[in-house]
Amino acid sequence: MEVIHYFGAALGLGLIVIGAGLGIGRLAAAAADGIARQPEATDKITGAVNLPLFLLEGVAILAEVFVLLIVLMK
Repeated sequence: MEVIHYFGAALGLGLIVIGAGLGIGRLAAAAADGIARQPEATDKITGAVNLPLFLLEGVAILAEVFVLLIVLMK
């Protein structure tokens, strides 16, 4: 039964990485599209994208730490 526990943690970690990758990719694509449409607004677009990007990455890192803690505590 211990193998199922590790399999669930690995599955959760994989979903975290896939979700964060998709979110960061969509955010970067939208920023690139906005910059391509209005190159003069590059600074504003970059500034508006940085905070959500850092928050998304931070949530993914925290989730990975929680999964690793679950694995190591078991």
